[in-house]
Amino acid sequence: MFCCLIIAVLAFPRIVLVCMFLFSNYLERAYHGLIVPILGFILLPLTTITYAWLMNTHQPIQGFNLLILIVAAVIDAGGISGGALRRRG
Repeated sequence: MFCCLIIAVLAFPRIVLVCMFLFSNYLERAYHGLIVPILGFILLPLTTITYAWLMNTHQPIQGFNLLILIVAAVIDAGGISGGALRRRG
C-alpha cells in the first residue's frame, strides 16, 4: 500500500496535490493561505507535497529531512529543465 502511494506521488504529483486540497485539510495545516500551494502546484509540486508532509508530521527541517526536501526540489527542477532542453533540441 505504501509503495503504491509513493509511486502515485512521484508519477502524478499534481493530481495528488489536487486530491489533497479537495479531500483533506493537509495543505491547509502546512500552508497558511492559497498562494504558496498554487505556486507549488505550478512550479514545484513534489517539493510542495514533501514540505506539507514534514510540517504535518512535525518534523524539523534539518538534517536528513532537509536532504529529502532538497532532493524533491532537485527532482522538480530536473523536470522543468529537462522540458526546456527537449524544446530547444
